[in-house]
Amino acid sequence: MRRRPATTGVTGSIGPRKPPITTERITAAALQVVASQGYDALTIRSVSSALDTGPSSLYAHISTKADLDDLLIGDLCSRLTLPTPDSSRWREQIRHVCVQLRDQYLAYPGISRAALAMAPGNTDTARVSEAMLSIMLVGGIEPQTAAWSIDALALYIAGYALERSMVGLRQKDPDVSWVLDQTELLGRLHALPETDFPNTRRYATELTSGTEHERFDFTIGLIIDNLDLHGSPPHGPNYFVDRR
Repeated sequence: MRRRPATTGVTGSIGPRKPPITTERITAAALQVVASQGYDALTIRSVSSALDTGPSSLYAHISTKADLDDLLIGDLCSRLTLPTPDSSRWREQIRHVCVQLRDQYLAYPGISRAALAMAPGNTDTARVSEAMLSIMLVGGIEPQTAAWSIDALALYIAGYALERSMVGLRQKDPDVSWVLDQTELLGRLHALPETDFPNTRRYATELTSGTEHERFDFTIGLIIDNLDLHGSPPHGPNYFVDRR
């Protein structure tokens, strides 16, 4: 009687087939790299290593680091819950979108750097801009003012998240000692020469007060609450024209 060869779950002699490389798997692996090692560790090679493949396997889907950045920011933007514009709650709605984007950035240390100077094109990213623009327009904000305000909010959120990520990484570094708590920072400000820094010494408590998110809420409110309904940008449409 002929015996059947033992089965091991291996297909032929080449081992089990690996799952195909897809943009979804690339994105998930890239986010895993950033979450565990920070944005500085993100390269096409580090992503391919996380996928247990070679960099050439990714080139059917991405060709540059910029393509990878586009995938990541698009994925984070796709997670935001975007409201139906409501003229009676438009400021609250804009704040909610900003907070969601901030929290997505903070979950992946340094990833907001990828959003800076990013060329528009990703539909998930554009979806957020479209929602914010729609909310501001229904709230009575003039289109040019709304467009520039969205840009200002996006830049602040990305910068805020990047700074928080940098501080967090430095706090974990045993060789870095300059990250200060409020008490030590107050001591340093009070130690400045009074003749040169009278207001810094006098208002040191105000300068160092508040949690990070309290300052974030203040700045977002400073932009949103001071938008001029139906008004025009303060310098008109040609503000960025070189007038030399």
